[in-house]
Amino acid sequence: MNSIEFIIILLLLFMAVPDACRLLRRPALIYPAFVVFGLLLGPWVQPGVATMIQQAGQIGFLLLLFEVGLEIDLPAPRELARPAAHALRWILLQYPVVLALARFTGLPWLESFVAAAAITGCSVGMGHAAWKNYPGLGADPKVFILRTMVLLEVCAIVLLSVETTGLGLGATWWLVLLKLLGIGLAVFLCSRIAVPFTRLLQEALERTTHWRIHFVTLLVLAVCAVGERLGLSGAKTAFFLGLFMSRVQHDGKHLEDYLAPISQRFLIPIFFVALGSAIPIAFLWSRIGLLALVAAALLLAYREMLHRRWLPNGGDARAYLLYCPNLTMVALAGSALLHAGLAPDFAAWVVLTGLFMTVIAILALPPPETPTPDAPSLYEKTHP
Repeated sequence: MNSIEFIIILLLLFMAVPDACRLLRRPALIYPAFVVFGLLLGPWVQPGVATMIQQAGQIGFLLLLFEVGLEIDLPAPRELARPAAHALRWILLQYPVVLALARFTGLPWLESFVAAAAITGCSVGMGHAAWKNYPGLGADPKVFILRTMVLLEVCAIVLLSVETTGLGLGATWWLVLLKLLGIGLAVFLCSRIAVPFTRLLQEALERTTHWRIHFVTLLVLAVCAVGERLGLSGAKTAFFLGLFMSRVQHDGKHLEDYLAPISQRFLIPIFFVALGSAIPIAFLWSRIGLLALVAAALLLAYREMLHRRWLPNGGDARAYLLYCPNLTMVALAGSALLHAGLAPDFAAWVVLTGLFMTVIAILALPPPETPTPDAPSLYEKTHP
């Protein structure tokens, strides 16, 4: 399949998949569907085309995490105490299980911790529509669950930022230490420049016309390039930059709405297609695929037991499923594992486990009462 044929197929998918998921009342299945199509298209993609979409997809993933950070508006610390304690117990009780499953699959210790950080995380945007329309939730449990989901997502990205520093470095302690210092400096700089950067983006939206999207994207990429130089990957830099920024609006539209034509409707889907195409489809019916499916089933059953016996969140028996969509987190981990040049079966197990968990959880959750107006816009205002 040459590059032109592949682009034609991608454009058809970009138009058809969101509409199909909207008709099914499952808008959160859009990105998992792109991963599945990437798996199916992988055997027919030429190496040059695969490299092209992987490079374009990295920019899409950067914009995705920037938008995720933008959508998270953390309240005062005292209001986060109870959700933080709940999220911490939720993570710690699952770490031994995920580590055991990863080690049984054959992952080394560091890669196992990376997998645990990703799999115990939560993709808030994918579960937000189900949370918003979940039946029978009172006001207090509803806010508590959303704050827990947000904290699970933030914790996963912070842990992945630390744990992925040693991937591909031979575990040289001083080099890892230098990277950690660089990461700390990058996060600190993001927090310092967030306010003036917000004002700059606000002016860009208000004053520019023809090049508005290009200028905003350029500013975000410039900051991410600096973070990359300091040791924090561009995607994680984008997340922390968005996290520290306040909301940017113009003409009743948010910043991510202006970015949507180039991010949510083009580059972000390319990333998920590229991620799927990087995993050999044979893994689906191999030992790796079977172990991923078993791991997903075991973890979902274990989470159901945790929710029922020890960590109730105020919802009914299925409310724990709101924590289970984690495709964005496993995509971040899988991308880091592949970028480090490690065996593809490590990344395949992590991504497939998260993919199975995400799809099962989304299908088991109650569908939104009304179709999403713009299906690709999954990250709908998630202010706790």
